[in-house]
Amino acid sequence: MKIYNVTDSEFTNFGRIIEGYEAEKKEILEALRDKTPIPDGTDYVAEEAALQSLAAAEKISNSLFGGSPMQFGWCNGHNTKLNCLEYHRSSEINMGTTDFILLLAKREDIVDHKIDSSKVKAFLCPKGVMIEVYATALHYAPCQASKDSGFQVLVGLPKGTNVGMPKFTADNQEDKLLTATNKWLLAHAESSEAKNGAWVGITGENIDIAADLQ
Repeated sequence: MKIYNVTDSEFTNFGRIIEGYEAEKKEILEALRDKTPIPDGTDYVAEEAALQSLAAAEKISNSLFGGSPMQFGWCNGHNTKLNCLEYHRSSEINMGTTDFILLLAKREDIVDHKIDSSKVKAFLCPKGVMIEVYATALHYAPCQASKDSGFQVLVGLPKGTNVGMPKFTADNQEDKLLTATNKWLLAHAESSEAKNGAWVGITGENIDIAADLQ
């Protein structure tokens, strides 16, 4: 699979590189590196106290999210597979202490609440580079950038995202994709999420970039 860089023009359809905030980036990266684990699999924490309490977190919330309450968490570990794609009604902020790869697609390519994995593109984000992944971009857990490395990735989202599940009666098919607050999920049939009842909305190959890594 071709792996683009977030500096390539192809990424502009999915997100952007966030310039500035050098002191804040350094503070966040140090906390992410020193206070969060790198598990053998993949783990996600929606809000991490060691990140949330940083002065850098407050500054970024006040600027990037216009003062709206924001949560700072992480997704760390080892992964090379697509498995699922999710979207939010909001952008997501990512930055890694390591290089990492995102598998991304566009919401506009969803047809009848399904998308073929051939629509997915891979993007390498170098360590220390902060990016905004647009609300129109489908994404999921990061992938490692080399065979022997894991990843530690900041996940910045509106407060409450991915936490709990709103109680309501589903009125349409998209409602059935909602698996947590502000989280709509499409799963590949091979994924554990699908086995646990998530909507099977990814057709084609369950992409695995292991063979593309060095």
